[in-house]
Amino acid sequence: MSGGSGEARGEVRIYLIGYAAALLLTGAAFGAVHWHIVGPRATFAAVLLLGLVQAVVQFRCFLHVSLARTARDDLQLVLFSALIIALMVGGTLVVLFNLHGRMM
Repeated sequence: MSGGSGEARGEVRIYLIGYAAALLLTGAAFGAVHWHIVGPRATFAAVLLLGLVQAVVQFRCFLHVSLARTARDDLQLVLFSALIIALMVGGTLVVLFNLHGRMM
């Protein structure tokens, strides 16, 4: 058996694990909202936590971003992109809340 086949099999295994984890986390989030198991604040916190865990699963299993030395450039690119998006969303929210305050 060649080394390439084992490597491809390991990569398919990671994809399948990521797919199963993503389905499970998505189902858990929908279930938490649908069945009203806990209060609204706890449901919001659970969905937020499940979303963050799912983002980590997506980065690790599908984008192959890890904390290894060779993947640091990819990790820095993802973190910089997240910073830019957070700044854009934060600025938009500031403008919208300011407009809301002026309208009321």
